[in-house]
Amino acid sequence: MLVATQEFPANPEEAGLFERIKKFIQVHRNCFILLLASLHGKKEWEIMSTIQHSFFGSNLRILPVHNIAEMVKGMLTIAKATSKPHVVTVRDRMSLARAHIIEHSPVWEMLRDMQL
Repeated sequence: MLVATQEFPANPEEAGLFERIKKFIQVHRNCFILLLASLHGKKEWEIMSTIQHSFFGSNLRILPVHNIAEMVKGMLTIAKATSKPHVVTVRDRMSLARAHIIEHSPVWEMLRDMQL
């Protein structure tokens, strides 16, 4: 779902935006909102915070973008990361990264030395 911060109403609940987001969450398994703003200032972060607080605990993810190019890049990244062959690759890379961090972490080394 694409949301421009310039179009964000003063009271989003009255404008029906939150109803659209609720319906979007119910229909889609992986929900992403691309929040478009040329500059992410205090107002834009407050809008993002309002959306996050309203839909806390749902499967909604918010991706801030600055322009159309970033929006397209974000959509391509979402498509790649959620498609079947790429999901397995991403999971494998995350597992390898986690294992690498655990192996080279001084905290884990200290815990190993203490035999905890």
